[in-house]
Amino acid sequence: MATGVTLSRIAEKMNLTILTPDVDLTERYVNVPDINRLALQLTGFFDHFASERIQLVGYVENTYLQSLSAQEKKNIYQQLVAAGVPCIIFSRDLEPEAELVELAIANELPIFMTSMGTSSFLAELVRWLNVMLAPCISIHGVLVDVYGVGVLIMGESGIGKSEAALELIKRGHRLVTDDVVEIRKVSEETLVGSAPDITKNFIELRGIGIVDVKSMFGVQSVRETQSIDFVITLEDWKREREYERLGLEDNYTEFLGNRLLCHTIPIRPGRNLAIIIEAAAVNHRQKQMGYNAVQELYNRVQKNMTKKKE
Repeated sequence: MATGVTLSRIAEKMNLTILTPDVDLTERYVNVPDINRLALQLTGFFDHFASERIQLVGYVENTYLQSLSAQEKKNIYQQLVAAGVPCIIFSRDLEPEAELVELAIANELPIFMTSMGTSSFLAELVRWLNVMLAPCISIHGVLVDVYGVGVLIMGESGIGKSEAALELIKRGHRLVTDDVVEIRKVSEETLVGSAPDITKNFIELRGIGIVDVKSMFGVQSVRETQSIDFVITLEDWKREREYERLGLEDNYTEFLGNRLLCHTIPIRPGRNLAIIIEAAAVNHRQKQMGYNAVQELYNRVQKNMTKKKE
């Protein structure tokens, strides 16, 4: 589970201007993805105040502040500081009054400024925080973006997951993470995968070593996060096992309570895994768009049988 996101990381991600540079941001954490636009609090009503949230001041709120007397504003500022909010952010390049900045510095309260519009900034920050603060697990596997479809490749160590990913990258697809996949549950339907910071953009190839995909193939060959659409499990070919040939039955695996479609692909010499994974990704997109190859084959067989009867 995520324990929080530091204000320094939020400031870097959202390109915020820090107006209290002497306040340390590295040990200050935000633990909830919700943002509070200061409204009733500016009138002095602090009952049920969500003080654990980032506080946002937009054009309307700032205009209202300007209508208050100096003493009224001072009272509001003191109550905000005393509430222990994580930080205050002013949108649209609105500059807070010097009195608020001085009070914030004295009480080590970070204040930021952004050039973005209030609503667009709020939506983008909430979206990002929802991902960063979502329930998270780490698994062994490889995550790639194939034609916009998130494919999680799993299997025993050394079976060829990284080699398949490298071939996919050479064919124009993108790597999200190799070896360790951090999976976050951002909703009841969506799982998002990403790489740990320490292994981001790297692939391990047995017999060669570590390969920097971003440096070797360019920035278009990697991406930071990707929703996971289905799972491919690689395993050694077993003659005694019956493998799915028509796709009539769907198998699923579960992560964080969310079910994902899972295909098991047997490995034997001569099979091109990259092309198989590409075909699986395209087939998945076709099903999402309403076309099912198995159903189409069934319809053709039915028509053919009908014609023979006639």
